[in-house]
Amino acid sequence: MAKSRAGALRTYVLRRLLLMIPTLLGITFIVFVLCQFVPGGPIDQVRLQMAGAGGGGEVAGAGGSDIARTAIPPKQLEILRQYYGFDKPILVRYGLYLKNLATLNLGESQRYLVPVWDLIVQRMPISLYYGLITTLLTYLVCIPLGIAKALRHRSLFDNLTSAVIFIGYAIPGYALGAVLLVLLSVKYPIFPLSGFVGQNFDELSTLGKLKDLSAHTVLPLIALSIGSFAFMTMLMKNGLMENMGADYVKTALAKGMSWQRAVFVHALRNSLIPLATSFGNIISLLVVGFLLIERVFGIHGMGLLFFDAMVARDYPLVMGVTVISSVLLLVGNLLSDLAVAFVDPRVRFG
Repeated sequence: MAKSRAGALRTYVLRRLLLMIPTLLGITFIVFVLCQFVPGGPIDQVRLQMAGAGGGGEVAGAGGSDIARTAIPPKQLEILRQYYGFDKPILVRYGLYLKNLATLNLGESQRYLVPVWDLIVQRMPISLYYGLITTLLTYLVCIPLGIAKALRHRSLFDNLTSAVIFIGYAIPGYALGAVLLVLLSVKYPIFPLSGFVGQNFDELSTLGKLKDLSAHTVLPLIALSIGSFAFMTMLMKNGLMENMGADYVKTALAKGMSWQRAVFVHALRNSLIPLATSFGNIISLLVVGFLLIERVFGIHGMGLLFFDAMVARDYPLVMGVTVISSVLLLVGNLLSDLAVAFVDPRVRFG
């Protein structure tokens, strides 16, 4: 039985991995086409620079018509079109992009003039650091808190904690981060004002590096976690209360099963299914889900990188971050299904 389930699991995972390929192709094609036709591309950036150099920078900044009318000699325009690949049909350009993507060549950033892959590798550990800690803290706090609230429903503890978490849920994370910075970094300089680590981080000892990293982590972590606490806690509480009143729990109690075993083994396991379903969605947020928080705290992670790429019309970088986030989203959905199967024994891989 165990071997057959393991074989079915391998087949299911392989099938899902193969289905990711057309899904990823569809996502990348749509984003690629949008990037090709959205105004403000690399040739428009050249026109903007020429307009500014010619003294018309302010006029060009006020509207897009003067930029479009800025003349580029035909020979130079043809060279630019060949350099950026605009002389080829869009399907040919997309095919060349996929060919490079197969070798993890995401192109070169038009703004930073370095390979897109190098930028992503540089920024992703920062986003992963905050994302993983936020996820771990959320589950470690919300699951026990949700269980305690379900067991003490309508008690003073339940009412007070509900009030606190819903107040936190009503405050946007970036707004809370700004308030925390003003209070605890400016008025009372307890924590650093911005950045992932201090400027002298490389000169510190191992213990000093840990203290510096921890000090820079506290405020962003609070701002990142506050919004998900209410959702996860109430999801855990409502799920457990619903399963505690289910017929299978009443039947188990009627047959002599202890209350602790009926609640903490059977009802609790079924209550974890909704949390397992949402587990995969968190993975995609590790990449571009913390934009406003990163901007408030001056953290150069993937979210801020993606935002700067869109503002600068750096389309190779936009495509690179989109590809990475799409892959993580698809992998996250697969992990969600596997987590649900682990929690719910009724799930079968067909």
